[in-house]
Amino acid sequence: QVQLVESGGGLVQAGGSLRLSCAASGRTFSSDATGWFRQAPGKEREFVAVISWSGVSTYYADSVRGRFTISRDNAKNTVSLRMDSLRPEDTAVYYCAVRRGWSGSYYNQYEYEYWGQGTQVTVSS
Repeated sequence: QVQLVESGGGLVQAGGSLRLSCAASGRTFSSDATGWFRQAPGKEREFVAVISWSGVSTYYADSVRGRFTISRDNAKNTVSLRMDSLRPEDTAVYYCAVRRGWSGSYYNQYEYEYWGQGTQVTVSS
C-alpha cells in the first residue's frame, strides 16, 4: 500500500504561481512513477504531468507544457508540481497518483493504482 497526501493548493490570481506537493508513504518501489491529474467541476479527470522514479523522464499535457514543472525528491518521498502563469481554466482539484512501472499509457488514469485525496486550486481572473 502507498499513501499519498497532497498540499499547497489555494486561491491565486491569473498569472500567479503555486507549488503543489505530494508526500508518499508506505511501500514504494523504484519502478514507480508519479503523476498529477486534475478534475474541474463537471469535467472528466485529466492528465497533467508524470515523472519517472529516477526523475529523468517527464511528460506533460499540452495545456500545461511550458508553464508547469514536475520534480521529485526521493530522499523525502515527495513529488512537486510547480505551476506558473496560472489561468482560470487551471481551476480544478489536483490529485497525485502512483503507478507501478513506466510501460503503458502514462496519461491513462486507470493505470494508476494509488491516489491522494486531492487539493483545490482556484485561479481568479
